[in-house]
Amino acid sequence: MPQSLSAVYIHLVFSTKERRPFLRDPATREALHAYLGGISKTLDCPPILIGGMEDHVHVLARFSRTITQAEWVKELKRVSNLWLKEQGVAYGDFQWQGGYADFSVSRSKLDRVRNYIANQETHHRKMDFQDELRSLLRKHDVEWDERFVWD
Repeated sequence: MPQSLSAVYIHLVFSTKERRPFLRDPATREALHAYLGGISKTLDCPPILIGGMEDHVHVLARFSRTITQAEWVKELKRVSNLWLKEQGVAYGDFQWQGGYADFSVSRSKLDRVRNYIANQETHHRKMDFQDELRSLLRKHDVEWDERFVWD
């Protein structure tokens, strides 16, 4: 086949360091989500939806065939960290957590994941980020060690 074609969708989740609620301000959080979308698009991973809460982010994107997951996440975090620190002194100590979790999404489940991300505020009235991540890890049969998942 002379062409290289790909249709891989990824649901990425990562939090602020120690799950600190740096993203309380809805306007700043929305601006950050838009900025993350721009970074992802630049990396040839067009975003479908970005959302989250005061202490974490969800990114649903069509993944590029020319970048690794680790490179994508590293750049998303690096560039957005710099941008957020420029938003004011309140973000001077801001950091993302060291790790992340990402999950493959089939084309048939995109709407379901998109709705999940869009309804984060409602969802988090019942469940905090740590329980949400544990639930996602169980759903996707990912083994983890509690000692190393949270930083």
